[in-house]
Amino acid sequence: MKKAAADIIQEYGPFPGVDEVAGVTCDGRQIWFASGDKLNALDPASGKTGRTIDVAAHAGTAFDGRYLFQIAENRIQKIDPETGEVQSTIPAPGGGGDSGLAWAEGSLWVGQHRDRKIHQIDPGTGAILRTIESNRFVTGVTWVDGELWHGTWEANESELRQVHPQSGEVLQSLTMPSGTNVSGLESDGGDRFYCGGGNSGTVTVVRRPARGA
Repeated sequence: MKKAAADIIQEYGPFPGVDEVAGVTCDGRQIWFASGDKLNALDPASGKTGRTIDVAAHAGTAFDGRYLFQIAENRIQKIDPETGEVQSTIPAPGGGGDSGLAWAEGSLWVGQHRDRKIHQIDPGTGAILRTIESNRFVTGVTWVDGELWHGTWEANESELRQVHPQSGEVLQSLTMPSGTNVSGLESDGGDRFYCGGGNSGTVTVVRRPARGA
């Protein structure tokens, strides 16, 4: 396993009226983050929040190119970002112990925090299709260029970990500075990871290592 210190590019927040940042996702233009009772749209250029959607938003957030998906307690909501309306809900596999959320390969990928697992689920029914075991608590989850990454947050220490999508073997780890915790995680599809900072109320931007680096 390759291990390195996380290269932090930037930090957004804290934001007015936001006590914690949970799930994080990107829609190609803006960053969306969950803050308990709403989803917030963050402009990465200005660092300011604009539009909000009033919806239960307790953990992971994902975007499939058209809809937002948001974990709320023991369910996953499918939300139209244009109207803010909840289109449908499915049961979350962890029954309330769910953490990160990502969209890839036509499926949702759901972190199970204390169970140390990542489930691939059917976005229409919530049925579990595959399970990947981790050896650390799982917070945020993201896919980028065929790489599966997840955040950890344990004993006030956090890392970003790339794991093998079949075996769960840790391939590389980026260690966050002490006191910088990772709740949500999303890639911008390029060289940046956006990390929700839990009760710090911030979003931290970490450089994604180049392939083979």
